[in-house]
Amino acid sequence: MRVPKRVDHQARRRQIAEALIDIVSREGMEAVNLRDVAAHAGVSMGAVQHYFKSKEDMLVHAAGHAADKVSDRIEEILRAEAGPTPRKVLRTVLIEMLPVSDEARSALLVHIAFLLRALNSPRLRSIYAKTWPKLVELFVDTLRTAERAGDLAPGTDPALEAELLLAVPDGLAASVLLGRRTGAEAVDVIDYHLDRIFRSG
Repeated sequence: MRVPKRVDHQARRRQIAEALIDIVSREGMEAVNLRDVAAHAGVSMGAVQHYFKSKEDMLVHAAGHAADKVSDRIEEILRAEAGPTPRKVLRTVLIEMLPVSDEARSALLVHIAFLLRALNSPRLRSIYAKTWPKLVELFVDTLRTAERAGDLAPGTDPALEAELLLAVPDGLAASVLLGRRTGAEAVDVIDYHLDRIFRSG
């Protein structure tokens, strides 16, 4: 008697999400359709429909997965550091928001595509409504840690500075994508802002 093959459903959903993300990063959101996602994932169209009842369901899951991938990459970079300083934590996150590596460039293109889609999708918009405050909170908490250690310049307001710092890569990313400045020049701008508020390291 043949034993039925067990399917890792979470792994299969990730597989489909990865396929969708890859299509979006290379061809844009308009290229996403059930047939191509299934083919890219190496599964049947029926399998995609089994896990996602609509295209919107698939996009919502993929958007969350894309955000998790960025978080995982940042955590991996920081784990490689021996006790990263608050400045290093913020610098790592800010640079990962720029298209200065193949992974970061793909992640940014996916982010932009999903963000535009979210303008007309309350479900996708809700993902950003949850993730952005968490990012702001991380920056505020990290800056307050530096403040308690005496590492911030006098007069620095952690809450306001968190918002200002997060606006920097947003302003730089498009110009790097369009070739108006290099990735290295964008990183120099980030370092300038960090040097402005941190006393050291």
